[in-house]
Amino acid sequence: MPGLLRGMARVAVVSGTATAVSNRTSRRQSQRWAAQDQQAYEQEAAPPPAAAPPPAAAPAAESRVDQLKALGELKAQGVLNDAEFEAEKARILG
Repeated sequence: MPGLLRGMARVAVVSGTATAVSNRTSRRQSQRWAAQDQQAYEQEAAPPPAAAPPPAAAPAAESRVDQLKALGELKAQGVLNDAEFEAEKARILG
């Protein structure tokens, strides 16, 4: 009988240890998978980066002034005639 009890005790210890190790491994692996799932979810759920705001438009007055100066220079150089100058000036101011 003592041999039988000793054998049963050994089996109980070995199976208990194997169960504890298996449970711990399963818990650790499920925690890793949960962390990976959470990370993937956060990446999918994250809002896309905000679009850059459109560049600030230069004030219209300065832009018009610059365009009119360039137009005047073109007329002075003889690139534009009076009719072309007046048409472009009306387009810029209109």
